[in-house]
Amino acid sequence: MRKRSFTMEDRPTKCPFAQDATSPSQAATELLCRRGYRPDPPVRMTGELQTLLSEAALALGRLDGSIQTLPNPDLFVAMYVRKEAVLSSQIEGTQSSLQEVLAAEARIFSANRPSDVREVINYVNAMNYGLERLESLPISVRLIKEIHERLLRDVRGARLQPGELRTSQNWIGPAGCTLNEAIFVPPPPFEVPRFLGELETFLHRKDNILILVRVGLVHTHFETIHPFLDGNGRVGRLLITFLLTHHGLLQKPVLYLSHFFKKHKSEYYERLQSVRETGDWEGWLAFFLRGVVEVSEGAAKTARRIIALREKHRTAVTEHLGRAAGNGHRILESLYRHPFLSVAGAQEIIGTTYAAANNLVSLLAKIGILKEVTGQKRNRIFYYKPYINIFTEGTDRPSDM
Repeated sequence: MRKRSFTMEDRPTKCPFAQDATSPSQAATELLCRRGYRPDPPVRMTGELQTLLSEAALALGRLDGSIQTLPNPDLFVAMYVRKEAVLSSQIEGTQSSLQEVLAAEARIFSANRPSDVREVINYVNAMNYGLERLESLPISVRLIKEIHERLLRDVRGARLQPGELRTSQNWIGPAGCTLNEAIFVPPPPFEVPRFLGELETFLHRKDNILILVRVGLVHTHFETIHPFLDGNGRVGRLLITFLLTHHGLLQKPVLYLSHFFKKHKSEYYERLQSVRETGDWEGWLAFFLRGVVEVSEGAAKTARRIIALREKHRTAVTEHLGRAAGNGHRILESLYRHPFLSVAGAQEIIGTTYAAANNLVSLLAKIGILKEVTGQKRNRIFYYKPYINIFTEGTDRPSDM
């Protein structure tokens, strides 16, 4: 799918949302945005939807409990943020893997690294910025624009007004399609500020809409408004996690649906479009809630695996490193935040001589905790492969590491 845009001077003389608009997508988008944020008729929360809603709430509760058992939940969050950045960016066509992002953060040069790794790192920075800002600024149009600016800073979308609402029409469809041939046409740019203002009001409205349902509605409306020329999908997926954390369904921001959306990419887009064209909110919400259940269960399993891995490797360090075990534990704990390590980095962490640090890193590699990636005798770089594998199994493209 390709996104297209044209300047206001080049737009059609007839507004694409005129009452006699011929495109079902255009007419449905207008209806969706103009009738407010309560689906009309109301969503029928019965049968399968009611069951899925209960399952999703229970799964989120179990996930929250699992995260609280981790020795340092923030380290888990840091890695999960990176994983989400990779998967959400891959939905938009990037090729970078989690290993390559971690290597880039550690300033490890690789001639084979995809050029779009900077986009993924921007996503990590935008997400972390948003999570920090939530402590002092509510979810709002202002915050959304600030996150968008960081997302597109100095990357291929930098020419597309980072942090600014679009002032030209955009549409989505096959490469080379015209506006009338588009699969989806968002609202015209002059309507975007008003629609976003209404969305912000809905975010904070006190009513009887359940939080999980509200989050599902917000995601659909945001993607339908499509307020930016680029980056709408990534910002919209970030909003899901921000809202769950803001409303207290999660103590830590650890639910990221990009894995589910990427695995079911065609259905993801079809469900969103069905809401716009036929008002099938029930179908979209069922899909959304299944994603919440699946991803929550997967994240809880990942947390349990990390606890088991940590205990296994703490035992190995104690048993095999002798008097160096204390420094070995310090290195091990640091790897949960930064899984790549140089000998100089190890020296800085434990405060010993370079030779002692080099010997300790070699011992950690010998017992299977670290793996060397450069193949060099000097300036060697190691990474915590067993830990990274937990986050990448079944989700990442193959890496040459």
